[in-house]
Amino acid sequence: MNPGEPGSETDEWMQQAFNMAQTALARGEVPVGCLVVYAGHVIGRGRNQVNETKNATRHAELVALDEALEWCRAQGLAPAGVLQACSLYVTVEPCVMCAASLRLLRLPRVVCGCRNERFGGCGSVMSIHSAELPHTGSTFQCVSGVRSEEAVDMLKTFYKGQNPNAPNPKIKKGNQHPSDLASTPSLSAL
Repeated sequence: MNPGEPGSETDEWMQQAFNMAQTALARGEVPVGCLVVYAGHVIGRGRNQVNETKNATRHAELVALDEALEWCRAQGLAPAGVLQACSLYVTVEPCVMCAASLRLLRLPRVVCGCRNERFGGCGSVMSIHSAELPHTGSTFQCVSGVRSEEAVDMLKTFYKGQNPNAPNPKIKKGNQHPSDLASTPSLSAL
Protein backbone atom coordinates (compact mmCIF):
# COMPACT_ATOMS: atom_id res chain seq x y z
CA MET A 1 0.00 0.00 0.00
CA ASN A 2 1.40 3.42 -0.97
CA PRO A 3 1.47 6.36 1.45
CA GLY A 4 -1.75 8.31 1.22
CA GLU A 5 -3.79 5.47 -0.30
CA PRO A 6 -7.20 5.11 1.32
CA GLY A 7 -6.90 2.85 4.33
CA SER A 8 -3.14 3.34 4.74
CA GLU A 9 -1.69 4.52 8.03
CA THR A 10 -0.59 7.76 6.33
CA ASP A 11 -4.14 8.34 5.07
CA GLU A 12 -5.52 7.82 8.58
CA TRP A 13 -3.10 10.38 10.06
CA MET A 14 -3.79 12.80 7.22
CA GLN A 15 -7.53 12.45 7.80
CA GLN A 16 -7.01 13.60 11.38
CA ALA A 17 -4.91 16.52 10.11
CA PHE A 18 -7.70 17.43 7.67
CA ASN A 19 -10.19 17.33 10.56
CA MET A 20 -8.00 19.88 12.36
CA ALA A 21 -7.85 21.98 9.18
CA GLN A 22 -11.64 21.89 8.93
CA THR A 23 -11.87 23.19 12.50
CA ALA A 24 -9.45 25.99 11.58
CA LEU A 25 -11.60 26.90 8.57
CA ALA A 26 -14.76 26.95 10.70
CA ARG A 27 -13.02 29.40 13.06
CA GLY A 28 -11.92 31.77 10.31
CA GLU A 29 -8.33 30.56 10.13
CA VAL A 30 -6.29 29.48 7.13
CA PRO A 31 -7.26 25.77 6.99
CA VAL A 32 -4.08 23.98 7.99
CA GLY A 33 -4.09 21.03 10.37
CA CYS A 34 -1.19 19.05 11.77
CA LEU A 35 -0.32 15.97 13.86
CA VAL A 36 2.89 14.84 15.53
CA VAL A 37 2.99 11.04 15.71
CA TYR A 38 5.33 9.04 17.97
CA ALA A 39 5.39 5.23 18.07
CA GLY A 40 1.94 5.03 16.47
CA HIS A 41 0.35 7.56 18.84
CA VAL A 42 -0.62 11.20 18.31
CA ILE A 43 1.30 13.28 20.84
CA GLY A 44 0.56 16.69 19.34
CA ARG A 45 -2.28 18.22 17.35
CA GLY A 46 -2.48 21.68 15.92
CA ARG A 47 -4.44 23.93 13.64
CA ASN A 48 -3.72 27.46 12.58
CA GLN A 49 -4.54 29.90 15.38
CA VAL A 50 -3.02 33.07 13.95
CA ASN A 51 -6.22 35.12 13.73
CA GLU A 52 -7.65 33.79 16.97
CA THR A 53 -4.53 34.61 19.00
CA LYS A 54 -3.37 37.61 16.94
CA ASN A 55 0.03 35.89 16.93
CA ALA A 56 1.61 35.31 13.52
CA THR A 57 3.67 32.37 14.82
CA ARG A 58 0.72 30.19 15.79
CA HIS A 59 0.88 28.02 12.68
CA ALA A 60 -0.54 24.50 12.93
CA GLU A 61 2.93 22.92 13.05
CA LEU A 62 4.11 25.06 15.95
CA VAL A 63 0.89 24.51 17.89
CA ALA A 64 1.26 20.73 17.39
CA LEU A 65 4.93 20.85 18.39
CA ASP A 66 4.07 22.77 21.57
CA GLU A 67 1.55 20.07 22.45
CA ALA A 68 4.12 17.35 21.71
CA LEU A 69 6.67 19.05 23.96
CA GLU A 70 4.08 19.26 26.74
CA TRP A 71 3.32 15.55 26.25
CA CYS A 72 7.04 14.75 26.64
CA ARG A 73 7.20 16.74 29.89
CA ALA A 74 4.09 15.01 31.25
CA GLN A 75 5.59 11.59 30.42
CA GLY A 76 8.97 12.50 31.89
CA LEU A 77 10.65 11.94 28.52
CA ALA A 78 13.42 13.99 26.95
CA PRO A 79 11.84 15.90 24.04
CA ALA A 80 14.97 15.63 21.88
CA GLY A 81 14.88 11.84 21.89
CA VAL A 82 11.15 11.65 21.27
CA LEU A 83 10.99 14.23 18.47
CA GLN A 84 13.83 12.51 16.60
CA ALA A 85 11.53 9.48 16.34
CA CYS A 86 8.37 11.36 15.27
CA SER A 87 6.62 11.98 11.98
CA LEU A 88 4.67 15.15 11.33
CA TYR A 89 1.55 15.12 9.13
CA VAL A 90 0.29 18.46 7.83
CA THR A 91 -2.24 19.45 5.19
CA VAL A 92 -0.05 22.14 3.57
CA GLU A 93 3.73 22.23 3.04
CA PRO A 94 5.35 23.91 6.06
CA CYS A 95 6.39 27.52 5.56
CA VAL A 96 10.03 28.54 5.89
CA MET A 97 9.59 29.37 9.61
CA CYS A 98 7.96 26.03 10.41
CA ALA A 99 10.40 24.03 8.26
CA ALA A 100 13.30 25.66 10.12
CA SER A 101 11.69 24.76 13.46
CA LEU A 102 11.22 21.15 12.36
CA ARG A 103 14.82 21.00 11.27
CA LEU A 104 16.12 22.46 14.54
CA LEU A 105 14.04 19.94 16.50
CA ARG A 106 15.41 17.15 14.27
CA LEU A 107 12.11 15.62 13.21
CA PRO A 108 13.07 13.05 10.58
CA ARG A 109 9.91 12.93 8.44
CA VAL A 110 7.17 15.27 7.27
CA VAL A 111 4.17 14.23 5.18
CA CYS A 112 2.21 17.10 3.65
CA GLY A 113 -0.74 17.67 1.39
CA CYS A 114 -0.37 20.50 -1.10
CA ARG A 115 2.62 22.65 -1.88
CA ASN A 116 2.91 26.16 -0.45
CA GLU A 117 3.96 28.18 -3.51
CA ARG A 118 4.23 31.47 -1.59
CA PHE A 119 6.02 30.50 1.63
CA GLY A 120 6.97 26.81 1.36
CA GLY A 121 10.11 25.69 3.15
CA CYS A 122 10.19 22.12 1.83
CA GLY A 123 10.91 22.70 -1.82
CA SER A 124 8.37 25.21 -3.15
CA VAL A 125 10.21 28.42 -2.23
CA MET A 126 13.17 27.20 -0.20
CA SER A 127 14.48 23.74 0.60
CA ILE A 128 15.08 24.11 4.32
CA HIS A 129 14.39 20.40 4.74
CA SER A 130 17.31 19.29 2.56
CA ALA A 131 19.73 22.22 2.24
CA GLU A 132 23.26 22.02 3.59
CA LEU A 133 22.94 24.53 6.43
CA PRO A 134 25.64 24.19 9.09
CA HIS A 135 24.62 24.23 12.76
CA THR A 136 20.90 24.18 11.97
CA GLY A 137 19.77 20.72 13.00
CA SER A 138 19.25 17.78 10.68
CA THR A 139 17.79 17.51 7.23
CA PHE A 140 14.48 15.68 7.05
CA GLN A 141 12.46 13.71 4.53
CA CYS A 142 9.44 15.49 3.09
CA VAL A 143 6.75 13.46 1.34
CA SER A 144 4.42 15.90 -0.40
CA GLY A 145 1.28 15.62 -2.48
CA VAL A 146 -0.74 13.41 -0.13
CA ARG A 147 -4.39 14.38 -0.72
CA SER A 148 -3.18 17.63 -2.26
CA GLU A 149 -6.40 18.36 -4.18
CA GLU A 150 -8.39 18.21 -0.95
CA ALA A 151 -5.94 20.60 0.72
CA VAL A 152 -6.09 23.03 -2.21
CA ASP A 153 -9.91 22.93 -2.17
CA MET A 154 -9.95 23.87 1.53
CA LEU A 155 -7.57 26.76 0.89
CA LYS A 156 -9.73 27.96 -2.02
CA THR A 157 -12.77 27.89 0.25
CA PHE A 158 -10.97 30.06 2.79
CA TYR A 159 -9.64 32.55 0.26
CA LYS A 160 -13.08 32.98 -1.39
CA GLY A 161 -14.11 34.80 1.77
CA GLN A 162 -12.48 37.77 3.40
CA ASN A 163 -10.15 37.54 6.33
CA PRO A 164 -11.54 40.08 8.82
CA ASN A 165 -8.22 40.08 10.66
CA ALA A 166 -6.05 40.89 7.64
CA PRO A 167 -4.49 44.35 7.77
CA ASN A 168 -5.74 46.99 5.37
CA PRO A 169 -3.36 47.33 2.43
CA LYS A 170 -1.26 50.47 2.59
CA ILE A 171 0.35 51.88 -0.53
CA LYS A 172 3.08 54.42 0.06
CA LYS A 173 3.04 57.48 -2.13
CA GLY A 174 5.39 56.90 -5.02
CA ASN A 175 5.03 53.11 -4.84
CA GLN A 176 1.88 52.94 -6.91
CA HIS A 177 1.80 50.83 -10.01
CA PRO A 178 1.66 52.99 -13.19
CA SER A 179 -1.76 51.56 -14.08
CA ASP A 180 -3.11 52.85 -10.75
CA LEU A 181 -1.96 56.40 -11.43
CA ALA A 182 -4.58 57.05 -14.11
CA SER A 183 -7.35 56.62 -11.56
CA THR A 184 -5.68 58.95 -9.05
CA PRO A 185 -7.93 62.05 -8.87
CA SER A 186 -5.12 64.59 -9.00
CA LEU A 187 -3.54 63.00 -12.07
CA SER A 188 -6.72 62.28 -13.99
CA ALA A 189 -7.57 65.99 -13.95
CA LEU A 190 -4.39 66.81 -15.92
